[in-house]
Order: sequence, then structure tokens, then C-alpha cells
Amino acid sequence: MSGQSLTEAQVAEVRKEFDFFDNDHNGMIDLGEFIELLTVLSPKTKVKVVEEAFSMIDENADGHIDFEEFLTWWQQGWWEY
Repeated sequence: MSGQSLTEAQVAEVRKEFDFFDNDHNGMIDLGEFIELLTVLSPKTKVKVVEEAFSMIDENADGHIDFEEFLTWWQQGWWEY
């Protein structure tokens, strides 16, 4: 998916994944939710790597990943973690 525009259906699918891990339904993923997400997607990922990835994805450094930040990360290759 990297480097290409997503279709509406693909964005909807990513939104579904985002919403699934947004446990408190506040429209953002916090570090705890992100750790859970990567534990499911990439079980061998170390917590330190998850924390570093979270900091990189959280572009505005507000302590949460919003959907736009998540979508960018998803397109750039979440599977690298």
C-alpha cells in the first residue's frame, strides 16, 4: 500500500482496525492501546520498539495517535514492526 492512494473501501477497512483498537472509543489510540495493537499484529515486537514507533507516529506529540497519523503509518508499512 505504500506510496499509493487508498480507495474508500481500503480507508474504511483501516478505520475498522483503528476503531477496534481504540478501546475507550475516544477517537485516538494511546500508548497502551498501541502496545495491544502491535502485540496482535506483530507478537515478537519488543515494548521498547513499540514505544519508539508510537513516538514517531504521534507526529504532533500529543500522546495519542489520531486516525490521520494511524492511516499514514498503516500506508508506510506497519508490518516493518
